[in-house]
Amino acid sequence: MPKVKRSRKPPPDGWELIEPTLDELDQKMREELYEYCIKEGYADKNLIAKWKKQGYENLCCLRCIQTRDTNFGTNCICRVPKSKLEVGRIIECTHCGCRGCSG
Repeated sequence: MPKVKRSRKPPPDGWELIEPTLDELDQKMREELYEYCIKEGYADKNLIAKWKKQGYENLCCLRCIQTRDTNFGTNCICRVPKSKLEVGRIIECTHCGCRGCSG
């Protein structure tokens, strides 16, 4: 349920009575949708958990941060910030095709 937009006018009498119920329904619907997407395989629970951490908000896939998959024990090239790469250098992840998810 979308957030209720409030105008400059105060809400009518009785709004305080139904507002907690609407907020509870909104939260419950989000949790149910999240659980459904995880259960049906539409979303990756571990990737969503990484998105909540600072620095990983735009992470493309979990494989790009696993150091065991590389020869030198480093992250994927798409995790290197564009400011630290050579100017004009085009990069692409070998795992998923990402062109830079670190920002």
